[in-house]
This record gives sequence, structure tokens and C-alpha cells, in this order.
Amino acid sequence: MIDALLAFAVLFALAFLRIPLAFAMGIVGFGALAMTLSFDAAAASIAQTVYETGALYTLSVIPLFTLMGGLVTRSGLSRELYAAAYAFLGHRRGGLATSTIIASAGFGAICGSSLATAATMAKVALPEMEQRGYRPGLATASIAAGGTLGILIPPSVIMILYGIMTDTSIAALFAAGIVPGIVATLFYMAAVRWTVWRDPEAAPPGERIGWGARLSALREIWRVLLLFVVVLGGIYGGVFTPTEAAGIGAFGAFVITLVRGQTSLAEFGRIFVDAARTSAMIFAVLTGALIFANYINFTSMSSDLAALIEAYSVSPFIVIILLVLVYIVLGCLFESISMIVLTVPVFYPIVQALGFDLVWFGILVVVVTEISLITPPVGMNVFVLRSLTPHIPTGTIFRGLAPFIAVDFVRIAVLILVPALTLALPQALGLLR
Repeated sequence: MIDALLAFAVLFALAFLRIPLAFAMGIVGFGALAMTLSFDAAAASIAQTVYETGALYTLSVIPLFTLMGGLVTRSGLSRELYAAAYAFLGHRRGGLATSTIIASAGFGAICGSSLATAATMAKVALPEMEQRGYRPGLATASIAAGGTLGILIPPSVIMILYGIMTDTSIAALFAAGIVPGIVATLFYMAAVRWTVWRDPEAAPPGERIGWGARLSALREIWRVLLLFVVVLGGIYGGVFTPTEAAGIGAFGAFVITLVRGQTSLAEFGRIFVDAARTSAMIFAVLTGALIFANYINFTSMSSDLAALIEAYSVSPFIVIILLVLVYIVLGCLFESISMIVLTVPVFYPIVQALGFDLVWFGILVVVVTEISLITPPVGMNVFVLRSLTPHIPTGTIFRGLAPFIAVDFVRIAVLILVPALTLALPQALGLLR
């Protein structure tokens, strides 16, 4: 196990030297295998890993869902979702921030990307909140926190990566994320209410909108609802696989964007190029992680840790809490995809040996990964907002996020103590034994 720890130390050193994590993991994994076995054996292992990763049919779901998210982002559907939420809640104190949370949840359910959700909602919601006199901390915090819902409410690229790396049903993970996603939305709404209770001037109320306008706003989001129902309903109904659903979802988003007529041919080209770039980045990180994981598995680090836990009779729930703490610390240093591909190959055999359900653990990992998007110093959602709102200091955004991070820790405790919140829906749908 000492060899594995040394490999991790070298990896962290390369990461702090600003070497891209995909290359750092590949370099360390190859170098360690070459030193332990031979250069030829390490080269053969890398060749096999690269080929098998690129040829894996299941991975085609990533570029398809990424393309679907890009099309939805550029089609203007986010404005319709925000308008519908605002129509019902905007007249309440803090209603615009609450509307942002709800619209982010709905947009994340189709987009699947937290960074895209945060960036899009910043353009849609922030001008409205600034115009209404919202405190900058609450306005930006509600956008950053709401953006994290993009990787929890399915479809989610993070869940797909976890499912592939642990050989866990992606459909079961998608189903398991729905109830925790709803719980997360409610907790964030509670954080808004608590902030407004402490400082009523942080979020002045807006004007009340009549029922006619409310129903009209609801009619405008039928495209989003239809796409969501077709993609997820088809998966859970057994009509098609998650990979097929990704293709149908991408085609549906393309048709919706085309019919709306708000996107030029050049813009379509940029959407496809962005999806290709994002997918290539994810594939590179995954390939590097698998090369590194090959060496870690060779060192038997996971079995050594499991034996150590058994020897000291450590409670399984204590182990889960320790793993959560590890993720929280790593979340202060790494972005979400890097955390997943770096740690899951090491941790999931331990969790499985302790008798925990891998679907439940996957959702727990996604939830903890969400927190990393809004915690200092590497809160990616915060830096996305900072680039779009240079007039608002980074410290102001992080201070506004304090209540949202607090409810996140409560939410983690609830998910650990009540596994049924995660597992009840996939069990009811027959996706878990």
C-alpha cells in the first residue's frame, strides 16, 4: 500500500504543478507500472486501456447527453423555466432567488451540467435580481448553489462516469437521483428563506402576477417537460436503454432548437464543436484515470484498506463518514470529474465489501461532489459566476453561499441515515434487486 500512497503523492505534486490531471494520472500510472513490471508491460496495458475505453459503447452516452445539454442551453428554454417559476413565487420576499433554485433544478434535469446551468441562470436571473435590489451575496449564491443540481438530477454525466467505472446500472442511478434532487431543491429553498429571515432587505418582494399569466407561463415550458418525460420515461419504462435515450434526447433538443428558429447555422456549428471538446476532455480524464487505476489495483490498495478496517473493527458507517470527509477535502482542491475518476476506483471496492449498495454510494458521492462546486478555494460554479459578474467580489459570493453549504451538510447526514430516500424509487421501478 506504500507504493500506492507514493503514486498518489507524485500525482498530487504534478497536479499542483498545473499539469492537466488527465496527463498526470496517465504519466504516474504508466511510470509506476513500468518500474514495477517492465516498459513493455506498461505500454501494452496503456494500449489496451485506450482501445477499450474508446471502443466502449456505453460511453457514447456522454457526447450525446453533452450535445443535448448544449442545444437546450442555447435554445432559450432556461428563460421559460425561470419565467414560470417567477410567475408563482416572484411576489414573495426572496421569491426571485427561490425561482432561480427551481428553474436551475428544471434546467439541470435536461442539461446535466452544473457549470452550464450556473452560467445560463446567471445570464437569465442575475439581471432581474439586481434590478429588484437583491443583495449581491444572495443573488449570486442562489445561482451558484442552484447550478449544482445539474449533476444530481438526471441525466448526469457524473452518474454516467460512476456507473461505467463501477459497473452499476446507469438507469438505477438516474432513478436514485430524483428524490435526493428534490430534497436538495427544498433544502436550498430553505436556505433562501433563512437568509431572508435574517436580513429581510436582502431580497425585496416583486409584483404579484395574475393566474392568467401564470398559466400562460406554464404552457411555455411544455417542450422541456416533454423532453424530460420522453428521455427518463423511456428509460424507466424499458422502452430504450440510457444510451438510446441520450440519442433520442439529443435529437429532440435539436428539433426544439431548430423549430424555435433562434439559432443560426454558425451557432449550431459552435454547439457541436463545444460538445465534441467537452466529450474529448471527459474521455481523456477517464482514460488517464483508468491507467492510474490499473496500477492502484495492481498494488492491492483497496483490499489492504478493507483488511485494515476489518482488523480494527471500524464501524461501516464510520468508514462512510471518513470517505465523505475525504471527498470534502478533495473538493477544496479538485473539480468534480477529477474527483470522481481519481477516487472511485479505490473506494468502491471497500464500500462494496462493507455491504453498502453501490447505487446509494454513487448518489452520496455525487452529492458530496456537488458541494465541491461551491466550496473555497476551487468552487468551479463560483469562478464561472465571477467571470460573468466581475463587479461582484469572490468573497461576497462565498459569504452568500454559507447557508447553502450548511444545509448541504445536513442533507448529507439525512442521505446517510435514511438510505430509503435514495433507493426507494429504483426499487419500486424494478431497477434494483
